[in-house]
Amino acid sequence: MLHRSFKGACAAVVAAGALAAGALQASAAEPAPAAAPSAVAADPQLLDALQRDLGLSQAEAERRLAAESRATADANALRAALGDSFAGAWVSGDSARLTVATSKAADAARITAEGVRAKVVPHGLSDLEAAKAALDEAAEGQAPDAARVWYVDVPSNSVVVHSPRPADARDFVADSGADADLVRVVASDESPRPLYDLRGGDAYYMGSGGRCSVGFSVTRGSQQGFATAGHCGRTGTTTSGYNQASQGTFQGSSFPGNDYAWVATNSSWTATPYVKGSGGQNIQVAGSTQAPVGASICRSGSTTGWHCGTIQQHNTSVTYPEGTITGVTRTSVCAEPGDSGGAYISGSQAQGVTSGGSGNCRTGGTTYHQPINEILQAYGLTLKTTTDPGDPGDPGDPGDPGDPGDPGGTWAAGTTYKAGDTVTYGSATYRCLQGHQAQKGWEPPNVPALWQRV
Repeated sequence: MLHRSFKGACAAVVAAGALAAGALQASAAEPAPAAAPSAVAADPQLLDALQRDLGLSQAEAERRLAAESRATADANALRAALGDSFAGAWVSGDSARLTVATSKAADAARITAEGVRAKVVPHGLSDLEAAKAALDEAAEGQAPDAARVWYVDVPSNSVVVHSPRPADARDFVADSGADADLVRVVASDESPRPLYDLRGGDAYYMGSGGRCSVGFSVTRGSQQGFATAGHCGRTGTTTSGYNQASQGTFQGSSFPGNDYAWVATNSSWTATPYVKGSGGQNIQVAGSTQAPVGASICRSGSTTGWHCGTIQQHNTSVTYPEGTITGVTRTSVCAEPGDSGGAYISGSQAQGVTSGGSGNCRTGGTTYHQPINEILQAYGLTLKTTTDPGDPGDPGDPGDPGDPGDPGGTWAAGTTYKAGDTVTYGSATYRCLQGHQAQKGWEPPNVPALWQRV
């Protein structure tokens, strides 16, 4: 075993030019027509995302980016010119029309003279920011559960506090010393949480003390988690992540006899199809086809990082002080305490999770890993891969009620297929395009990323 005891612990567009503060005029009463914004050379991926998420055409996305670039320059110039009376700026609509707020009515004419909407408001931006700073300071000692989010909202010229219990939030505002006239409390069920990635080889900590390593990200239906070594924790053991943030709970664990387990994580953690490689780079996981004896294989762990060697034997039995483990793979890769549970990968194919071994990474050693496909089969898990054809649902689900039943053929859930394998399903023949372990819901007609009809 290699378990270590441990106690305690879309602003991509740059403005092409700036509106000179010295060019501001104080006399015009009506907005002058805004000059047509210049063309913006935007990254194609940025344009694609704007079209997808904001419902824009490519031309609309390009015009919006250009208008936002001009608005950014104008807003910055007006902020410098207005000084303490500046009360914020915002754009609205697909045309990104700029509005600048001021606490001095006399400033409106000089704002509109530049083709910008003006709004006269009671409070300058510095007053609003001072009120928010008072709330921030009050939250340093004890984070207020009744006040989940607060911010300066320039269009409403106020500091807005979101709360599931507005009365309690108002008490928080009063105790903070912030000017209550500047603060507006709104009822909200918003419950923010931090977001972290699961990645093979990263550390995690068990609730009672000790450190192990993430093996591979997995899913079971909509539940996300990771596979790891069974000796790291028993069913019900809680975990925290590499950053000591609350992470999840062991849902199943087998040791000795086997040495595998899986942890279901909370909503702060997202399963990714990566293993931590040399220098922290992400190594893609594309499948789980078992590599042959003699093949190169690399391991990622939270103590010694990234090390490689070769596969020596499959289906090995090894006896630890706690008992005998069967069906593991023997390798020449080194490992040390704390690397337990970490990922073994050959090329882009997941191989297994670190069980134990001998030696160390200074003088060399021998290690054993529990094959990943056995873990997936034991708990009905789906490996998270970069070629994921989509979530077919929990492999244990009975399937679509409209499923016509078993159509016959050689394809079978639970079988590990490699690229080039052929199967029959119904009256058709299919060729495997990439190595994977078959899951219910991933029948050949349903996943063209994995199977090609021939």
